[in-house]
Amino acid sequence: MKRLLAGIVAFALSVVSGHFVLGQQAPPAGQRGAAPAAPARGQAAAPAQPMGFFVTSVGLGKGANLGGLAGADAHCQALATAAGAGNRTWRAYLSTTASGNQPAVNARDRIGNGPWYNANGLLIAQNVADLHGDVQRDRNQILKDNALTEKKAVVNGRGDTPNQHDMLTGSDSTGRALPGDPNTQTCNNWTSDAAAPAGAMLGHHDRNGGGNTSWNAAHMSRGCSQENLVSTGGAGLFYCFATN
Repeated sequence: MKRLLAGIVAFALSVVSGHFVLGQQAPPAGQRGAAPAAPARGQAAAPAQPMGFFVTSVGLGKGANLGGLAGADAHCQALATAAGAGNRTWRAYLSTTASGNQPAVNARDRIGNGPWYNANGLLIAQNVADLHGDVQRDRNQILKDNALTEKKAVVNGRGDTPNQHDMLTGSDSTGRALPGDPNTQTCNNWTSDAAAPAGAMLGHHDRNGGGNTSWNAAHMSRGCSQENLVSTGGAGLFYCFATN
């Protein structure tokens, strides 16, 4: 009888102890699942996507006279290098109009294949077709808050003072060169800072203003000098893309 009684008492104590342990391990009501499991020790975090696109934080100060494509590319490379991304090859998003024996150059053909991410690691476009909406319009993420400089800064847009949303492109909406006189389409292929009627095609990085929301073909400039570009809401800025 004593052995039976001792067994019953031991069983009861084990049950009570088990409930106590379970109660200690279970999270309070309303908190279950709130905390994610910690990553395994030594597990590496996903690397940030490298910058492959930016708006120049400054122009060259000579209006649309960039020293041709070579000068514009060198400016992109220098800014990227200063931002720690000089290990990539950078090209300015600019087209040139055919002139004499020189064929036209399309901006879309000189920027690589993508994908391109901004300085914060946000995907701007997966490839050239998405960037230009070849299959579906507005597949890229070039908007005011996303079209950052190499310093991760937002560029002034319409409504800001000063407005600097005009981007030099010399391109149509598909990223191709414009026909006609280079002097009036691309400021003599980016070597002129002359006044009107000289000019170049501009895009809006904020997709706002002028009845045209194109990031690369919004309207023509009113001349090629720095003052001319400022007068329509620009600063001689342009887009840069990494080709690799």
